[in-house]
Amino acid sequence: MAYTIKTEGRHAGEHLLSEGNGEISREGIVLAAGPALPAGQVLATKTATGEYMPYKKGETGGVGTATGILFAPKPESATPQRAVAHVRNCEVAQACLTGLDDKAIADLAARSVIVR
Repeated sequence: MAYTIKTEGRHAGEHLLSEGNGEISREGIVLAAGPALPAGQVLATKTATGEYMPYKKGETGGVGTATGILFAPKPESATPQRAVAHVRNCEVAQACLTGLDDKAIADLAARSVIVR
């Protein structure tokens, strides 16, 4: 008998430990066209368009500065798509984040997004 093992991805908001009252920690954003992204993906802002995309470790400029964390998984898209991100006043679980490094932790802390 053969079994198929499936791996469940991160759930929406699974990375969140605490956030400010109401929805002060969240922001409606536009993701640049690109690959599927998991909940908890560290994001950067494309300086030219203001769209968000995955943070790139070791890069300089817009894509090398962490500016938020994707709230829910998003599918691959050939066009920009709307999403929600934690961009301020929250605490997040390091183990639930994708694309994190020491520089991203510092960038996020400057925005009051604290990685625990």
